[in-house]
Amino acid sequence: MNRRAIALGALAVSGALALTACGSDNNNDSATANGGGSSSAAAAPGSVKCDSAKGQLQASGSSAQKNAIDAWVKQYGAACKDVQINYNPTGSGAGITAFLQGQTAFAGSDSPLKPEEAAQSKKVCSGGQAVDLPMVGGPIAVGFNVPGVDSLVLDPATIAQIFNGKIANWNDKAIKKLNPSAKLPDLKIQAFHRSDESGTTDNFTKYLIATAKSDWPYSGGKAWQAKGGQSAQGSSGLAQQVKQTAGAISYFELSYASDGVKTVDLKTDAATPAKATVDNATKAIASAKVVGTGSDLSLKLNYKPTEEGAYPLTLVTYEIACDKGNKADTLPAVKSFLSYVSSEDGQKQLTAASYAPIPDAIITKVRSTIAGLS
Repeated sequence: MNRRAIALGALAVSGALALTACGSDNNNDSATANGGGSSSAAAAPGSVKCDSAKGQLQASGSSAQKNAIDAWVKQYGAACKDVQINYNPTGSGAGITAFLQGQTAFAGSDSPLKPEEAAQSKKVCSGGQAVDLPMVGGPIAVGFNVPGVDSLVLDPATIAQIFNGKIANWNDKAIKKLNPSAKLPDLKIQAFHRSDESGTTDNFTKYLIATAKSDWPYSGGKAWQAKGGQSAQGSSGLAQQVKQTAGAISYFELSYASDGVKTVDLKTDAATPAKATVDNATKAIASAKVVGTGSDLSLKLNYKPTEEGAYPLTLVTYEIACDKGNKADTLPAVKSFLSYVSSEDGQKQLTAASYAPIPDAIITKVRSTIAGLS
């Protein structure tokens, strides 16, 4: 999942429905929008169905999808003027916590619910439980700032050693071997990781565990476990550190790799290193498998693709909602908004915002599940 983008600002307005949706770079970076009616010049005709949606809706979570949410909010808010959407970025861990405490109507997370979290959700989903709905895909870019170096190839073992403090200088022999023509300076590596609990961190470390376990001896999770390095809040915080710090390297969703931030090409089992692009992430996500049961659609990603161009360091952001037991006053808005973002038009918004649409075989199941929310 930004993780981490093209953020389309939403109009802050007073209104009946507040949607604090999944994820952002800091807890104060919220966006609100309202809209209403059944049509809009901004959205494709018929692509947004407001139905009876109105009132107030709260959601929070993943920073990876913030820029996607912003784009969706602009379109949806223009069409549904009886609905106010208020996007409050908090991070995946905080979003799940708020949802399980009954504070939000849905959450956004770059990792599916743990079994104990799914069990806990039965307390807030009367007669049902929370389900994972994959909605946003995309590459996790490894951004770097090395003066005089415009292109850089790294493999999983080298990345793991950099973030584990085993490789400390940019002219290290392991980096030289992968980049024989690069003029690597004698410069200290400044590795930055997330300070907050993050689904992006979870996915980044899952990739390292799957591909370089001997160099990454950690169990993984939303909290950073390796010693050393420096930290920053949210995906935008990491991207900013890379922009302003010579020698920096970090990880964040591709949508945050703007304003000249260079990204690493990943060495895979294919003949050519894979670039961090939306299309290349889609190639990798297409080989993901649904491992959830019942209405849950959590995925298992393939971190070792052999297809040429497939970029394996990807994440999928889930919207987490009750399959049954949603509150009557928020259910219409939840279904209306999630129906739009999972629609063909909603998914088309992702590419322009540097995210990868969810493959057809999976998003079709997502739409069916949303239609059945009660």
